[in-house]
Amino acid sequence: MAVPERNQQLAALFRSIAELLAAQRANPYRVRAYRRGADALLALDEDVADAAQRNALEEIDGIGSDLSQKIEEFLRTGKILMLETLRMPLPEQVKGWARLPGLSESLVAYLYSRLNIASLADLEKLVRSHMLRTMPGFSGSEETLLQAIEELRRRST
Repeated sequence: MAVPERNQQLAALFRSIAELLAAQRANPYRVRAYRRGADALLALDEDVADAAQRNALEEIDGIGSDLSQKIEEFLRTGKILMLETLRMPLPEQVKGWARLPGLSESLVAYLYSRLNIASLADLEKLVRSHMLRTMPGFSGSEETLLQAIEELRRRST
């Protein structure tokens, strides 16, 4: 039997969410949950809307509470707000931080989207708290980064 089109659409959305979360270094279990959810939808014999109608989404192996809510949201609205939010581009000023020593694009995206680091002042506070050094992907020295932040501030004014 062919996979229903709606199941294919949702599976593709779940895969997109998984990839965007992975790029932002989200919890690997969360990333895996979206991938498993996509696989479960593709393995489902019936249209996922029928399962939702019977309140049986969480009975599908690989679909838990969070994913069932996303499925219901998609069935109601035709989109998943979380995916729209994940796809939002970084502000230009924030995107430029990837050129600072020790920071990468994926780390900057993580800082912005997950920790709400949206200004140089926020970034400086994070560096001074010594929390940045504990994050995977930070590959520089705090002192060098603080100097680069100060230089960027001088050039901006």
